[in-house]
Amino acid sequence: MAKYVFQSPGKYIQGQGVLASLGEETEKLAKKPLIISDEMVWSITSETITDSFKNVDIDFTYEEFNGEASEAEIDRLSEIGKKNDSDVIIGVGGGKTLDTAKATADNLTTPVIIVPTTASTDAPTSSLSVIYSDEGEFTGYRFYDKNPNLIIIDSAVVVNAPVKLFTAGMSDAMATLVEARAALKSNGENMVGGQPTLASIAIAEKCEETIFKHGQAAYKAASKGIVTPQVDAVIEANTLLSGLGFENGGLAAAHAIHNGFTSLSGDIHHLSHGEKVTYGTLVQLVLENSSDETLNRYIDFYKSIGMPTTLKEMHLEDVAFEDLVKVGKLATDPGDTFANLSDKITPEEIANAILAVSEISEGNK
Repeated sequence: MAKYVFQSPGKYIQGQGVLASLGEETEKLAKKPLIISDEMVWSITSETITDSFKNVDIDFTYEEFNGEASEAEIDRLSEIGKKNDSDVIIGVGGGKTLDTAKATADNLTTPVIIVPTTASTDAPTSSLSVIYSDEGEFTGYRFYDKNPNLIIIDSAVVVNAPVKLFTAGMSDAMATLVEARAALKSNGENMVGGQPTLASIAIAEKCEETIFKHGQAAYKAASKGIVTPQVDAVIEANTLLSGLGFENGGLAAAHAIHNGFTSLSGDIHHLSHGEKVTYGTLVQLVLENSSDETLNRYIDFYKSIGMPTTLKEMHLEDVAFEDLVKVGKLATDPGDTFANLSDKITPEEIANAILAVSEISEGNK
């Protein structure tokens, strides 16, 4: 008998100026927060966050994140949390910071509050972390019994981040329906141990619809630091809709290929998560034997927001075929999600599809 599973975070708050409510919202959960953030993000957000805790008379501990969502960093922050008797972990920043905050909270069995400062990934709402080695190579997923207790995302903060992060978030979100459909078709599992529900597919469909409908206008406004209804719609698509959609709908080849790219060395590692997922999505579409019309629709959209669709743009113009086979081997690791597309596709076929995407894109002037 099929088992359908859907889960979600406790509360989601989005809008201009909502960061100022962090202290008030935290007070509903705990009294001794440990805040994790990197130096740059903290320089932007610390004044607002500090004032929000003064308003409710709560003292917090701040610890700088070292930049990598690795087990060593998670253990380091967990020890700091224990030392300070922290009863809630607050992650402020991008995907790796937030994944580390979730893992730290899990180690300490405390609530976790997620404060994304970009709309660059769908990590904030999920009950999992992507874990890397200290050198930045993908090592696996870490799953939790529950989703974050609270997500607070301030639209005004998001549009003041580099617009490349905003567009990378759109690209990450564009994989949601592509992968969820594959998982549904293959009777594959989602990320919470069941089969996709009707709700998860509906959310994934709304996610893609929103980005195709409002992505261009949102990109132009966000590039000027302006919050508009289109910007808020895309922030929600990038963060909430994509997060609920991927976790409950399931991942497939697009993210597995992203993970495969971590086996390579060189300038590809200067690209964001969303940029690499862009290419992974196109590779999945090729492997699915998608129509020319479908491929061109995605390629045209990605090009319009500055996402990479060729090997040159991925900094892989000189890559050896054998290295692309390595990407395929890591992507098809049994511990990853590629089998939600197919367990019959070989690493060599993935390597050929990676090459084909670039040729199709270059021919699509």
